[in-house]
Amino acid sequence: MRYSVFPGCSLEKGAIGYPYWQSIEAILPHLGIELVEVDDWNCCGATEYIALNRMAAYALVARTLALAAKTDGLREMVAPCSACYLNLSKADTYLTQDAVLAEKVNRALAAGGLHYHPGSVKTRHFLDVIVNDVGYKKIAEKVTKSLKGLRIAPYYGCLIGRPAFYGQIDNPEYPVTLDKLLRALGAEVVDYPVKAHCCGGHMTQISEATAFDLIRRLIKSAADNQADLIVTVCPMCQMNLDGFQNAMNRYFKTDYRIPVLYFTQMMGLAFGESARKLGIGTEIVDARPALARIGVEVPPVEEAKPARRARRPKEALPMPTMPESEEEEVVV
Repeated sequence: MRYSVFPGCSLEKGAIGYPYWQSIEAILPHLGIELVEVDDWNCCGATEYIALNRMAAYALVARTLALAAKTDGLREMVAPCSACYLNLSKADTYLTQDAVLAEKVNRALAAGGLHYHPGSVKTRHFLDVIVNDVGYKKIAEKVTKSLKGLRIAPYYGCLIGRPAFYGQIDNPEYPVTLDKLLRALGAEVVDYPVKAHCCGGHMTQISEATAFDLIRRLIKSAADNQADLIVTVCPMCQMNLDGFQNAMNRYFKTDYRIPVLYFTQMMGLAFGESARKLGIGTEIVDARPALARIGVEVPPVEEAKPARRARRPKEALPMPTMPESEEEEVVV
């Protein structure tokens, strides 16, 4: 199985997202998957940019789609980040539906010698590839160290199932694919009714009160259901629930200590990979007490810090220039 891959900014930088990328690379040989990184990809624009400049936002996303279409003839691209998955699939869908928008975007791409034919590349979340292309049976057969004894709250977040531009891969209100995957690894999946609720996204930068309330709801539900840890599929969700958990505790005068790891890290542990190789130990809320329940030793933080991948030097990407008469107004 071979796909192109769009790592996205959050998987390339820092201790929050990079362990996700580390653990993905660690489990690929076990699954017979090869990922070919799209050369010279750029940021997907996150989620707010499209509300500020629709034309430039679609040109930004389409540039990566155009580059993906040139990647070894591959027609399916993996996006491990839920926000990236949403933006790439949304842009491709709207370009397919709107010939005028597609023509304007391609005029912008032409400035960089690129062209994108809408529908050329289908973007898929990595969880979708794991459960639907590899399958639960094959995954269970690869388990050498069961996660039995570990109580996990599966957290999907709000973007992987909504609005599902390429069709639903799971129930958007109460998804179960991650639940089934974790059970295939031997874990006990706890009831987690807020599994598809929002983590707050970038609200931590806009309204702490709103963000902390959303984060508390998710953490409290996991604690109320006696979960040892939360497992997620998105670096933004992991950052909010792990990186802002202490701040949320101070705000509400609570004392939750629920570690938050990636589903790929859980797969790696079940496949016999070391915690260090999977980037476990770099999380802010210490996962050692939880993982000790299944005999997993986690390295000290200074040893767990990942070595950054070296990327070749390159000039800054200029924003495509649109004719003045076709500049999009700000969308409110």
